[in-house]
Amino acid sequence: MKINNMGPSGLNPYKRQMNKFENADKTASKASDKLEISSTAKEMQQSSHISAQREAKVEELRIQVENGNYKVNPRDVAKSLINYYFKN
Repeated sequence: MKINNMGPSGLNPYKRQMNKFENADKTASKASDKLEISSTAKEMQQSSHISAQREAKVEELRIQVENGNYKVNPRDVAKSLINYYFKN
């Protein structure tokens, strides 16, 4: 038995599918991403006063650790753990 392809049904379905992907890529490349930063986030980025204080504290702690003078207060650690797990 011989089957003859007649009309548009003789087209390769794989090729049609690939053409759809190519057309989709062309339209997708026209779209662009957009990023908006809220005013609150901008304020957080500009809060250099807090970061300066934090840097000073970290530097002080680093010096204490290097000199061997840094002591951990177990009560403060325990309070912080309790507060973290029961208040959050």
